[in-house]
Amino acid sequence: MQFGMLVGCLLCAQRIFRGDMTVGDFVLFLSYLNQMYVPLNWFGNSYRVIQKNFVDMERMLEVLREKPEDSEPLMVVEDPTSSQEPVPADHIQVDSVQGDIEFSNVSFCYHLEEPILRDISFRVPAGSTVALVGPSGSGKSTILKLLYRFYEVDQGSITIDGWDIRSLPPKALRRFLGMVPQDTALFNDTIRFNIQYGRAGCDFEEVTLKEVQRSARAAQIHNKIVTLPAGYETQVGERGARLSGGERQRVAIARTMLKNPSIVLLDEATSALDTYTELSIQSALQTMTRNRTTLIVAHRLSTIVHADLILVLKDGRIVERGSHNSLVRDPRGLYHRLWFTQLREDQELARSYRPSCSPDSTTDTSSVTVSCCEDGVE
Repeated sequence: MQFGMLVGCLLCAQRIFRGDMTVGDFVLFLSYLNQMYVPLNWFGNSYRVIQKNFVDMERMLEVLREKPEDSEPLMVVEDPTSSQEPVPADHIQVDSVQGDIEFSNVSFCYHLEEPILRDISFRVPAGSTVALVGPSGSGKSTILKLLYRFYEVDQGSITIDGWDIRSLPPKALRRFLGMVPQDTALFNDTIRFNIQYGRAGCDFEEVTLKEVQRSARAAQIHNKIVTLPAGYETQVGERGARLSGGERQRVAIARTMLKNPSIVLLDEATSALDTYTELSIQSALQTMTRNRTTLIVAHRLSTIVHADLILVLKDGRIVERGSHNSLVRDPRGLYHRLWFTQLREDQELARSYRPSCSPDSTTDTSSVTVSCCEDGVE
């Protein structure tokens, strides 16, 4: 544009010297050129924006072309424990689900990459608690995603009470699954709405305030909520920004308890919290998982010492399985190394705080070590 204006001015000057153009014509030319300059400049910017929007629109159309899960036809599945006629999958009652989970020779990989899970087999009896531990990338969270049917297994099968989950529509399956993730998704709405959302897709509008309060008490968040000016109608902000990390997790626990699922999945639900906050919500988690089938992905091993079964994963395989006491006694095992590594880190952290603590704090630290020994650590 600048070059064009320069050339235009030179040509006009030449014609003025020859007498073919007056100074008034030159001023008129500059005025017209000025009026054209701004639209032409905006045209270049608009072209770049339009090109970018075409790319974004294509991505949006790809999402819109995806087939909704709810549009999948309801499959007829046979009850392996009954000789009755097959029934539609949506007729399976949530209250009748016992929660017996079995993984049989399951293998899985993302987008034809290196396999994440290799020949995984284990069983979670109804009402029991199984913990999944291991290094990052070993496939712990992937197991929960497969159970929730975010992905389909490449080989093997996953059954609940003998039903292959592939024969159930995701909506029917997720009615009796409840998950507390590491990063809780809260909506920019009230605390009541965020807890009540646990029953979304079922009887959301029929949930009463008393039911919400009962779940909040079980999650140990009710006393905090009633101290707020608006109580349960308090706005939590975008992604729960007005709540602390521990409070957000308690709301997520209350949401899951309101849903009252037969199976509970905890995906490192406390790993993003500090030690003291983590300890304060352990009782809420224990209340939620009581008498329910529970799968726990844990980073801190101290939170799963009471699990009925601990599975240790490495490179997509189960390399160890057993109780805490049996695994920690094997000096060559991966679980043994992970346990004592975390124990040393906790002791070093305690020593770093010791100069600013009272003598009573030293006594508390030693009592922690004694309790570990009683669990079979030493």
